[in-house]
Amino acid sequence: MKKILSPMIKMLLKNYMENNYRFEKKFFIFQLTKQEVENNIKFHPAVFSEIYYERFINNIYLDSFDLRNYFDNANGVSERRKLRIRWYGNMLGRVEKPVLEIKTKISNLGYKISYPLTEFFLDKDFTIKTLKDIFIKSQLSQTLKNELFSLEFTLLNRYKRKYFQSKDKTFRITLDSEMQFYSLLSNWNNFLNKRTSQENIILELKCNSKQKQETISFITNFLPHRATKSSKYALGVEALNPW
Repeated sequence: MKKILSPMIKMLLKNYMENNYRFEKKFFIFQLTKQEVENNIKFHPAVFSEIYYERFINNIYLDSFDLRNYFDNANGVSERRKLRIRWYGNMLGRVEKPVLEIKTKISNLGYKISYPLTEFFLDKDFTIKTLKDIFIKSQLSQTLKNELFSLEFTLLNRYKRKYFQSKDKTFRITLDSEMQFYSLLSNWNNFLNKRTSQENIILELKCNSKQKQETISFITNFLPHRATKSSKYALGVEALNPW
């Protein structure tokens, strides 16, 4: 059954959707080294070069008690979403400039809205109550807070990301490696329940949704990898819960 966005989410996204869609295509790579994948990117005829700087990304994912967002992904629901708190740099300790992201995906098109949150500490005392206090102190609408209060955190993940851009600046590639997944509990956390995926790499191609399909095909045809709907959130749930 097709998943329908809640009225609250439709309201939040109404003024953003048309101009903020972007095409996203993921490639899950497990038989090449990171350097080999980078070489494929740099020798691409679109002339990709590295931009920004390599950095660690940390995410706390939120979901319903029955993992509705995870199962939407696992079951191939075309219209689905993820909610996460993202920050960069160190995972533990003071978390500065965290951002709540609501990301919606419809087939290969995606868009997201971001909300700054108040800073917090991620340590053994971090609980679901801590998280709710963060939402209360942040500049969020009461409607959004009410929805967030109904969710639970499901996992924490961390990975290293590199960024590349085509010469004409119309396409971007991100390369994620050194993936780590941590289980989060509601009442206390020691971050000892951990799984890693050091050998796997996720490459994601991104561009404006208005880009012509033949141009997108030109870019993807020169990437010698198999496209997949690989989600780091889904990978983490499955790694920590080997059903």
